[in-house]
Amino acid sequence: MAELIHVVVAVIRDRRGEILIARRGDDKHQGGRWEFPGGKVEPGESPAQALRRELREELGIEPTQGRPLIQIPYHYPDRSVWLDVWEVTAFVGEARGVEGQPIRWVPPHALDHYPFPAANTPIITAARLSPRLLITADGAAPADYGDKLQRAFQRGISQVILRAKSLDEAAFAELYRQLHPLSVRFNARLGVNASLEQAHALGVEHLHLTSARLQALASRAQFKGRWLSASCHDAQQIRMAQEKGVDFITLSPVKPTRSHPGAPVLGWERFAALVAECRLPVYALGGLDEDDLLQAQRSGAQGIAAISPWW
Repeated sequence: MAELIHVVVAVIRDRRGEILIARRGDDKHQGGRWEFPGGKVEPGESPAQALRRELREELGIEPTQGRPLIQIPYHYPDRSVWLDVWEVTAFVGEARGVEGQPIRWVPPHALDHYPFPAANTPIITAARLSPRLLITADGAAPADYGDKLQRAFQRGISQVILRAKSLDEAAFAELYRQLHPLSVRFNARLGVNASLEQAHALGVEHLHLTSARLQALASRAQFKGRWLSASCHDAQQIRMAQEKGVDFITLSPVKPTRSHPGAPVLGWERFAALVAECRLPVYALGGLDEDDLLQAQRSGAQGIAAISPWW
């Protein structure tokens, strides 16, 4: 049986929302790169106990509030590494490099400017994503989108996918151009569910692919923007998303939906099993509302994606 190495990692946020990173010593593997604090879970320790010990030993702090953020499996011929990532939002003490390592507090958007080991890429992504992803409802009058979106932003939504399949390309482009300044004003991210070509024509930062468009994508390099996500429904599509370099996915349907009554659903048990073998942040989608957020996170999700709760 292959050896399993269980590692806890902490994404620590201060009251301003900035995240703590530490610089590896030059004499270590991938020395000079930045990383999130953490270390190996010792025999007999729970992940929470290991997290407390590592943060005490490395930073001199005691975490008092946190939750699981993402779990990232890596499988090798002779061993499997399990990165168990927690988000720490409250702690006692003043963080310092107890072992002499330089530390720095940085805004989430600035994490892209620091060199990290490749294994940290999904952690950076998860650290920058919200637990709530709004998908706009198709069929709304274009004139109504602005008011609905503003109300969602005022309620704290910071990530949106513009989905309006009933509009032709010209009308969709005009709608995006009208809504984009509103998202900038609220410091929110407005993505589109559209073709690669249209996304480039609009200069969008975030493109969400249908499962069919994911299959047609050759590689992540085809998209010029920052965020690329995709809709997945099974293990094969999840593997495809990982292989092609997608940043995060939605996984659906978790529950029955009004749009597809009687269609097969994953359920939370199957959803959790699929997420456990995924190296990307995953949003639960399909028949969900705000009351499902905690269950989604307990099942390994970044959060929930939905229409009706916030639209």
